[in-house]
Amino acid sequence: MASTRELRRRIRSVKNISQVTKAMQMVAASKMRRAQERALATRPYSERAWHVLTNLASQREETEELHPLLRRPAQIRTIGMILITGDRGLCGGYNHNVIQAAIESMAESKVPVKLITVGRKGREAMLRLGRDIVAEFPGLPDQPSVTDVIPLARLVVDGFRQGTFDLVRLAYTDFINTLVQKPVVRRLLPVLIGAVEEEAMYEYIPGYEPEAVAEYIYEPDPHTILDTVVPRFIELRLYQAVLESVASEHSARMVSMQNATNNALELIDELTLTYNRARQQDITSEMLDIAGGAEALRQARERQAQERSAQGYR
Repeated sequence: MASTRELRRRIRSVKNISQVTKAMQMVAASKMRRAQERALATRPYSERAWHVLTNLASQREETEELHPLLRRPAQIRTIGMILITGDRGLCGGYNHNVIQAAIESMAESKVPVKLITVGRKGREAMLRLGRDIVAEFPGLPDQPSVTDVIPLARLVVDGFRQGTFDLVRLAYTDFINTLVQKPVVRRLLPVLIGAVEEEAMYEYIPGYEPEAVAEYIYEPDPHTILDTVVPRFIELRLYQAVLESVASEHSARMVSMQNATNNALELIDELTLTYNRARQQDITSEMLDIAGGAEALRQARERQAQERSAQGYR
């Protein structure tokens, strides 16, 4: 058993750690509430933007070609994947889960996959695995804005238009609630429109239910409007994914730090109990030593008294 001095040192160390994790938990909880509000507030807008895009695309003539960002390539030779992770750790399995989902998706692909990483953890993991990283975007703020994702959106849109990517996938963490975050890999480009690709709606709107498409008159014309709306829709999808990931990261960090604080408190209780037992054992040993010394002193005095009596008798 460790000495009482070592136990006191361990108890102080664990208490300091619990104070740090408690502070990190409170900071993460504050950031989590703001991130959740932003993520949930953009969901209705994202859903309506998808319906507007669907309506615009359905207004084209049969002889008119699809918008380049809506057109499925004849052959997929290269896949681009955007991987959204955090810049820091101490958030449970948040980074590992989305990285693992991206690795599994890449393993299923039969063509080369080029990565665009958002966040340092994803970049570091993919570098260790020797993956092809063509661009990286570390250091996103805790409260990102649309302007923060515009360079990323332009990169993938230009890459898709120029044929650098025949298909673009988005790997991020979907925020469900404070305790549940789901890593997902979804198609970003091409944006599939039409009855044949009805299942694509579920990739953009969870719980989607088909509805009748109304006829609208657009000025100047649907195709011209699509040139502006589709890139903006890609920016919106990326922004929504970043907000979902940020909310998931702060939620995972808050829960992780709360668990760490609880574990530290339990360890302090166990160490305190062990310390009390060790201290009690030391006190008992000291009392036994005192009692043993007193008994030895009594016996010595008795022997001296017997020796004096024997000498007087002589």
